[in-house]
Amino acid sequence: MTIHPTALVAEGAEIHPTAQIGPYAVIDAQVAIGEDTEVGAHAVLAGHTSIGKRNRIHPFASIGGPPQDLKYQGEDTRVLIGDDNQIREYVSIHRGTVTGRGVTTVGSGNLLMAYSHIAHDCLVGDQVIMANGATLGGHVVIGDHVNLSGMVAIHQFSRVGAFSYIGGMSGISKDVPPFVIATGVRDQLRITGINKIGLKRHGFANEDILTLGRAFTTIFRTNLVLNEALDKALAEFPDCRLVTELVEFMRAPNRFGVVRKYDADDQ
Repeated sequence: MTIHPTALVAEGAEIHPTAQIGPYAVIDAQVAIGEDTEVGAHAVLAGHTSIGKRNRIHPFASIGGPPQDLKYQGEDTRVLIGDDNQIREYVSIHRGTVTGRGVTTVGSGNLLMAYSHIAHDCLVGDQVIMANGATLGGHVVIGDHVNLSGMVAIHQFSRVGAFSYIGGMSGISKDVPPFVIATGVRDQLRITGINKIGLKRHGFANEDILTLGRAFTTIFRTNLVLNEALDKALAEFPDCRLVTELVEFMRAPNRFGVVRKYDADDQ
């Protein structure tokens, strides 16, 4: 391994022989760092934090610090990070709480841009992009392949479904379904369509995207109450996996409700 002589690495830290630790980095005793991971200058890795393979942690990132939760009393909670993540400058990821999951989890292949924040007990999937300043409150769940634009703020306990795209400066206070584009702040939050470009880029068949679009019309552009609209969409398109996933997400228990307001975009 390569550890810069100015780095502070506590006895007991587990660092793979192929890892690289930059100048003035600080690494606590309970930290584990996987192979080929690079930790940049002045980065701080604290608490019970496990980091996988081939991650790039840029200068001044802070991972595993105590949660910003007044109930937290120093319990031994964790941060778990997968492989192949880009964690840019000044990103902060806080460990879990005993009143939550006990662990904050970040998957693999994610790009966390500068100043983005992942609070305690969050669950972030794979291939997620969080642009500069995007912020997750505690207990937020982010599905795979979600794109959060700059300065997006997501309220605690909210969910964002897979392959969705959230427009910049949005404030999310309800669950956002998978496969959609959403933008707006709180009561003005709107669904503007399905994320056709994102789905095409990830190899979904045109037929499935068209079917999802028809189900979208049934769910979001009719006057049916939600459960009736979901029943109708599932009955009309029972063999489309995307429709099934959309319906299941919208039927799952949630704390604040799911976004259904619709404004047409220019797709």
